[in-house]
Amino acid sequence: MFVHPVRHNGYMANSKNISVNIYTDGACAGNQSDRNFGGWGAILEYGKHVKELCGGEQDTTNNRMEMSALISALSALNQDGLRVNVFSDSSYLTNCLRDQWYVKWRRNGWLTSNKTPVENRDLWERLLSFLPKHDFRFYHVKGHVNLDGKRTDIPAAYGKFLAKNAGVLPDGDAFSYEDFLHITRMNNRADALANAGISEIRPAE
Repeated sequence: MFVHPVRHNGYMANSKNISVNIYTDGACAGNQSDRNFGGWGAILEYGKHVKELCGGEQDTTNNRMEMSALISALSALNQDGLRVNVFSDSSYLTNCLRDQWYVKWRRNGWLTSNKTPVENRDLWERLLSFLPKHDFRFYHVKGHVNLDGKRTDIPAAYGKFLAKNAGVLPDGDAFSYEDFLHITRMNNRADALANAGISEIRPAE
């Protein structure tokens, strides 16, 4: 299962399934402008093994890059039946998958409650195709937390992280403080990869 060099608790422990941690982020320079550059980053962590992925796309949106990061990470898995822990700072992504917005979307013919077409349907359908293949947990992580900043209240950020993800972990499991620090570092690295994806496609000035 996925482990990292510090003490870990339930989010990595599962006796029945191999556990994989995925950290994702998306970015878009000029989001919602007619011309922009998007990037995505993803990290797959399995035991002490880490695989980093990144990519970019022109004229896109931040949400599409968030989704592309997760799709790319899941596409890199070479077997089914895994315990997959997904960590993302995108409420759009985590709320949909945790609260199962897609159930109503499908029932309503991919229309929202306002009877408008669901945005990014093509990517949602690709993402949803992975759900039956694995045992998923989706966790929301605050983005851009500077763990080295003198003004960063890390214990408070830890408390907010626990509150935000209450009810997601199986009973009896818990995130340790060391878990939180590791998750935050990995999420910050995913952000750096997303920006690298932008750099790959943005023309040199």
